[in-house]
Amino acid sequence: MYERLQLNHEQKDKDSIQKDQNQFCFKDHMKWFQNDLARGLVATALATCFILILTYLISDTHIAFLSTSSRWIVNANSGRRVKLACINWPGHMNPLVPEGLHKKPLKNITKDIASLGFNCVRLTWATEMFTNKAYTNLTVAQSLDRWNLVAASFGMALNNPQLMNKTLIETQKVVVDALGRENLMGLSTVARQYKGNPTVVAMSIRNELRGPRQNEFDWYQFMEEGATAVHLENVDVLVIVSGLSFETDLSFIRQRRLNFGVNANNKLVYEAHWYAFGDPPEKWIFQTNEFCAEITEWFMSQTGYVLYERSPTPIFLSEFGKDLSGASEAENRYFTCLMAFLADKDLDWAIWAIQGSYYLREGQIEWEEPYGMYNFGWDNLRNTSILEILQLNQQMILDPTSEYRTYYTMYHPQTGRCIYVNKNNVTTSACNKLQRWGFEYHEDGSQIKFVGTSGCLTVDGEKLPVKVTADCSSQKSTWKFVSKSKMHLAAKDEKGMDLCLEWNTVNSTIVTNRCLCLGDYLEDLPSCPVNPQSQWFKLILTNKNN
Repeated sequence: MYERLQLNHEQKDKDSIQKDQNQFCFKDHMKWFQNDLARGLVATALATCFILILTYLISDTHIAFLSTSSRWIVNANSGRRVKLACINWPGHMNPLVPEGLHKKPLKNITKDIASLGFNCVRLTWATEMFTNKAYTNLTVAQSLDRWNLVAASFGMALNNPQLMNKTLIETQKVVVDALGRENLMGLSTVARQYKGNPTVVAMSIRNELRGPRQNEFDWYQFMEEGATAVHLENVDVLVIVSGLSFETDLSFIRQRRLNFGVNANNKLVYEAHWYAFGDPPEKWIFQTNEFCAEITEWFMSQTGYVLYERSPTPIFLSEFGKDLSGASEAENRYFTCLMAFLADKDLDWAIWAIQGSYYLREGQIEWEEPYGMYNFGWDNLRNTSILEILQLNQQMILDPTSEYRTYYTMYHPQTGRCIYVNKNNVTTSACNKLQRWGFEYHEDGSQIKFVGTSGCLTVDGEKLPVKVTADCSSQKSTWKFVSKSKMHLAAKDEKGMDLCLEWNTVNSTIVTNRCLCLGDYLEDLPSCPVNPQSQWFKLILTNKNN
């Protein structure tokens, strides 16, 4: 698993100006760290690729600093949970300017981000911008010119002329302020610059450690030094810490947890990345049920377990994504698997990414980003369906301080929609208003009760709509989770045939049909070319008050 991630992530960021040709070594950059502290910058020993700015949009509360409580990120003043549902906005590539400012006014980009349902931005910046004196007074116009980006310079002058004569560091502040005007909080590794600024609420230590020279001993030494330095410089902010192997491995902290000082651990958040890079495509295509279960279990064993330790710590899934053109069937299936996982755990997250193109990447001017929310021209969305797929996960699903009782909602991760019962049928609808379902797991099968009624979800027959009836005791209303994905829900019809819930692509209703990619005894088939995800449903525990 590690080798495949290393190969593909190196390909992903090979053009980053901070890429270490000899792979990463903590000790080589300790001098940078000490010098940065002396200058009041916190580009720590670990921040060798780029620094991060996370801005948090708040629509219903005042801006406040953040803290942690158990596995949750919370408002430091009220103690109420704050869920991060973010999008990445890179600014760490060669010109050191956030992407797309030559194609769209800054205020339009920030307004778009808020209107798309994201409440924060993970804004990346290259460490060299703060550690190399050559960049101290370099303006945006000069930076674009030194890379011969003539068209980008013309576009910047047209769309954001106020930035052309500002230095790169000044431009960072302008972008953060623009996000703040949308009622934002945020993340940065430039501690002193944003001390006392409630727009900046968290700081990331280092992105995607990798390579043969990484090791646990150095990780503990320099992560703890870096985290302590950030906290001493700015006690208000969260400190976000990544693991090894491209942010996929925190397994070693089972033996020894990170500690960076008294009264500081309530500021600690771990981060992780989860892409389909390096996954064998044939696994996703022909063994979808099994591979989703396998990858999910691997993620939990490597990083996700910190949510449920004796002293739980929040996990921020700070990067994931897919080709939004839909061209990769393997990535489409990975993404559905991930959406189910995110909803089940209600993680804080940041999708890759907002940009439809780069000024310059891999030596190519105007390199198109297939993972980008914007299209190449930044004038439309690349794929509007992604917003519906994300919409449940953009909500706070579990509020640990809520007085409302928990219940289940039925979620279809392939579409991002929730099951909705109306007077005519059982269908799917946007998850803006959740319907309540009752469920108690029993190994030999369970009823799925429609809360507030005497009805239970009931099989009517093959290819027929599922119903809510008063039959809550027969085999037709006794459901089992089958397949290794644990997302097929099967019950028997009156003839004893096992049928699974299925989303009808024609009219979005829910029917029951023969279980896809499962054998006669509901076992996973060793190879199945059919996509079973139309039959994937997840019962999500929530206490959301509609």
